[in-house]
Amino acid sequence: MTAGEPGAVQDGSSKGGLRASLGGLTTRGRSFLAAGVAAAVCAYVLGQADLLRVGLLLAVLPLVCVTVLYRTRYRVTGTRWLSPSRVPAGSEARVHLRMDNVSRLPTGLLMLQDRVPYVLGPRPRFVLDRVEAGGRREVSYRVRSDLRGRYPLGPLQLRLSDPFGMCELTRSFSAYDTLVVIPRTVPLPALGLAGEASGYGDGRQRSLALAGEDDIIPRGYRHGDDLRRVHWRSTARYGELMVRREEQPQRARCTVLLDTRQIAYAGAGPDSAFEWAVSGAASALVHMLERGFAVRLLTDDGNAVPGEGSDGFAGSTQESADSAGLMLDTLAVVDHSDGGGLSRAHDVLRGGNEGLLIAFFGDLDEEQTSVVTRMRQRTGAAVAFVLDSARWTGGGAGPAGPAEERLRQLREAGWVVVPVPPGADLPALWQQAARMRADTQSAGSGGSTGFAGGWS
Repeated sequence: MTAGEPGAVQDGSSKGGLRASLGGLTTRGRSFLAAGVAAAVCAYVLGQADLLRVGLLLAVLPLVCVTVLYRTRYRVTGTRWLSPSRVPAGSEARVHLRMDNVSRLPTGLLMLQDRVPYVLGPRPRFVLDRVEAGGRREVSYRVRSDLRGRYPLGPLQLRLSDPFGMCELTRSFSAYDTLVVIPRTVPLPALGLAGEASGYGDGRQRSLALAGEDDIIPRGYRHGDDLRRVHWRSTARYGELMVRREEQPQRARCTVLLDTRQIAYAGAGPDSAFEWAVSGAASALVHMLERGFAVRLLTDDGNAVPGEGSDGFAGSTQESADSAGLMLDTLAVVDHSDGGGLSRAHDVLRGGNEGLLIAFFGDLDEEQTSVVTRMRQRTGAAVAFVLDSARWTGGGAGPAGPAEERLRQLREAGWVVVPVPPGADLPALWQQAARMRADTQSAGSGGSTGFAGGWS
């Protein structure tokens, strides 16, 4: 919500002063001025005093209007707020404007105009009748965009006009607001897959707690510690009384990997393969946060979002809604990267077992397929949604042989691979991945590809 800005239309000493005000003459005002000057010249040449009076009247009228409008001392404040300030692509938001006359004088006719990017629709314009002293006027308009992004709204402009329509002056407020258009998200079915890795239970895992929580590493005895927690072996080793820290439950982890390489996608627009991948990543991270996972958003250039804390996972120290909002704001502005490979993302995952990995890939060549197969070694489970950009652009599928061979390599490495056809429904693919996982387990390979904490 933008705070009111008084004085936007009351400053008679604005830039350019009276000369700038003369630039506000309308077509009518310029016509009157030109006609008056022409009549005065003709009267001087012809010696007609009556025609001179008419010419002076025509010339003076627009100048008087400029002077009066220039010296008008209105004090008007403007307020703008969005409802809501974050919307999915294709949805509408309503922008509310409020004008308050805080001066002791009533205003004249006001023309209100707000600047908006062209992708949000036409520029809204409103005509406000006379606003009494201390009065208020409220108007609203709707904006909508099929393209995600961050769009500035404002600054708000007021146009003053005299009663004769001879002159119009524009005054601008300085503040603006930002509308965030996030990717579309779709609800995903809650699927519990069998064959979960041992020790993870129903989606929670037990691991070393961070600062402020107990863990299994012994520490020095402190006054008030329970003597039953004394670790005698460590006491004998260190020569001082040591107590045992206990294991504490920690949220299961999930990394959502988004491939943003420009060479991996073809086409553009809201129906392109890249936009589907961005929407799929947004839907997956929101779903996993709702299921109680600590989620990290990772891109091919190795950047983890939002990167709270040292582990980069969101949801463990914030509410799920706040964590989702941070990552959705990032996805609202994510764009193609200039990188040609996924090695940086692999380096981030190489640190250890990161739990569940859900990836959205574009086209994979032989080298990048090898990198992706190595990613699987550092995760508890891995699901890949692979898009063939050639099919999405209507050019037909790429060579079937190499493409099938790369998908086969991913499956042999332990990935659950789901090819994504043009315009595919993500919830249906989500269920398909669950069935593929169940088939893998029934074939006796569940031990190598078990989902850490299950996939919900």
